[in-house]
Amino acid sequence: MSRYVGAIDQGTTSSRFIVFDRAGNTVALAQREHRQILPRPGWVEHDPIELRDNTLAVIEQALRSAGLAAHDLAAVGITNQRETTLLWDRATGLPVHNALVWQDTRTDALVAAYARDGGQDRFRAQTGLPLASYFSALKLRWLLDNVPQARRRAEAGDLAFGTVDSWLLWHLTGAHITDVTNASRSQLMHLATLQWDDALLAAFGIPRAVLPRIVPSSAVYAVARAPLAGVPVAGILGDQQAALLGQACCEPGEAKNTYGTGCFLLMHTGTTPRPSRHGLVTTVAGQFGDAPATYALEGSIAVTGALVQWLRDNLGLIRTSAEVEALAASVPDNGDVYFVPAFSGLYAPYWRSDARGVIAGLTRFAGAGHIARAALEASAYQTLDVVRAMEQDSGIAITTLRVDGGMVANELLMQFQADMLDTQVARPRTLETTALGAAYAAGLAVGYWHGIDDLRANWAVTKTWTPAMPAERRTALAAGWHKAVERSFGWGN
Repeated sequence: MSRYVGAIDQGTTSSRFIVFDRAGNTVALAQREHRQILPRPGWVEHDPIELRDNTLAVIEQALRSAGLAAHDLAAVGITNQRETTLLWDRATGLPVHNALVWQDTRTDALVAAYARDGGQDRFRAQTGLPLASYFSALKLRWLLDNVPQARRRAEAGDLAFGTVDSWLLWHLTGAHITDVTNASRSQLMHLATLQWDDALLAAFGIPRAVLPRIVPSSAVYAVARAPLAGVPVAGILGDQQAALLGQACCEPGEAKNTYGTGCFLLMHTGTTPRPSRHGLVTTVAGQFGDAPATYALEGSIAVTGALVQWLRDNLGLIRTSAEVEALAASVPDNGDVYFVPAFSGLYAPYWRSDARGVIAGLTRFAGAGHIARAALEASAYQTLDVVRAMEQDSGIAITTLRVDGGMVANELLMQFQADMLDTQVARPRTLETTALGAAYAAGLAVGYWHGIDDLRANWAVTKTWTPAMPAERRTALAAGWHKAVERSFGWGN
């Protein structure tokens, strides 16, 4: 048996390749950022060729840095930014347009048109999802309607659609597939059948010929070509489902929150999809081989870490993202300043595509430290809204929130999160939980790990934050936040 398992982690801002050992330790890591293409307000694109080339480059770099060869890997898994939509030529493998990123809001008018005939929850019973610019179906519809000849060529079977997992797998193996977790984010797959649904395809105007085959999240799909020549590709998970597995949240009621470009809180709910009545979505948590699929409730937040990047790149308040903590800590509190980062509208639990970003409560007293602190606190407030909705939907109180992602290194934010939730916040030993989840899915498929107990044995906490804020202060801060959220509504009309 080869010594390690590899994971491709293709995210919103960068592509990474990480090699793990049996204990879940990182053996090698390489990362490369890619451009954020912003043609118009609300439009966000990526260059598919750049995503592919960066991914291949980091695979080679990570293996070289650790003195490894492809044959040292028992399997490789893929985890990816979900909903980001690509369309490419089957003959040449070249994209017909830039990828439409999950944050892109160019389909707002389509969302409104579909909602007029049946409301925002028109397809929720079948898909677990509200109508929103977030999901893939309307992004694909936009490409088919706006790229010259795309619809005709798609109907003829000349074009292939996929999320980033499908795009990378096409170039690594030649297979056109996606797993159940990514398919569940398209609004084209029925949650009960785990297959593309004819009624949904008809409603969205999507030809079946363009779609990938849906496969389990953990199974041997194909053998990779260079630079992973001979390695089985055996796991695919959307990034948030991968983090759920990487955090060993495998039983109903276990929950994790990933603080990245956005924030994504998932609670495992077992083998039955649980509908949401409080603004969350129902999604597939994963499917391992022939076992029944498992499901999760999810609260998706569009902008958290991206707000820190905005402070750095657009305002110049900080030179590096890491500097935001010191700037925020330079003031004792937020000075009654609140930042609602509705750059792409508001996702869960509001689902307001007409919301836009606002900074509320400014006085001449407010300075850069207050704005930085308000930006950090926005992540905690948005998480608070999602947690409360999740507890109402599930009937389960979250007593410990497992956290991961780049922002969990921020001690100020994590303490504030525990304070606002009045709940323990636990950071695991391995912070690369998204990539680790993809590695777990691949390793389980080839017997590198033998079952969930192996994954649980790898999970350990390095730090826990305990709430220390007086209840009246918590209540006052939450009230200020909700007042600011209301002010953000209606700007996008």
